[in-house]
Amino acid sequence: MARVLIPLAQGCEELEAVTVIDLLRRAGIEVVTAGLEEGPVTCSRGVVLLPDTRLDEVLDEDFDMLVLPGGLPGADHLDNDERIKVLLRRMAEQGKYTAAICAAPKVLASAGLLENRRATSYPGVLDALDLPRTHRLNQPVVVDAGVITSRGPGTAMDFALELIGQLAGEEQRQAVESGLVRP
Repeated sequence: MARVLIPLAQGCEELEAVTVIDLLRRAGIEVVTAGLEEGPVTCSRGVVLLPDTRLDEVLDEDFDMLVLPGGLPGADHLDNDERIKVLLRRMAEQGKYTAAICAAPKVLASAGLLENRRATSYPGVLDALDLPRTHRLNQPVVVDAGVITSRGPGTAMDFALELIGQLAGEEQRQAVESGLVRP
């Protein structure tokens, strides 16, 4: 079974975090949510999430994918946390998946993972950065090798389904999607 780590920072976008957690778990993927600090995480719209553990407790564990929810100031907290950048680089070096949505692709950029890649983000987030070797696209979800990016809350379900497809295959993705009664 695939294992996914989702770090939760104060001020993260709850729709993105919960959608990814929920859909991956529906697919039978083990999801570990880890707070950057001890205790509950208050999201950008006031929803309170209780992480499974603290990030420090899982730094040395193996995961198949690291997913960063966006939102502000959540993405800024992720971007300012050196542990996240170390994890991202280690995942990339091991050929494992890194994924980010909304404002969080800037964290991938800070870690050097968007160089010579195609990516997307919340409008303007990547455009505000000096990324001459990153091809920015306005697509709901962009997959470039092991790096997966998405636009924002409105694309969270497409993002989560793509993550399922990458980790568990197209058949499992379709099985989860069929239960969602999407148009």
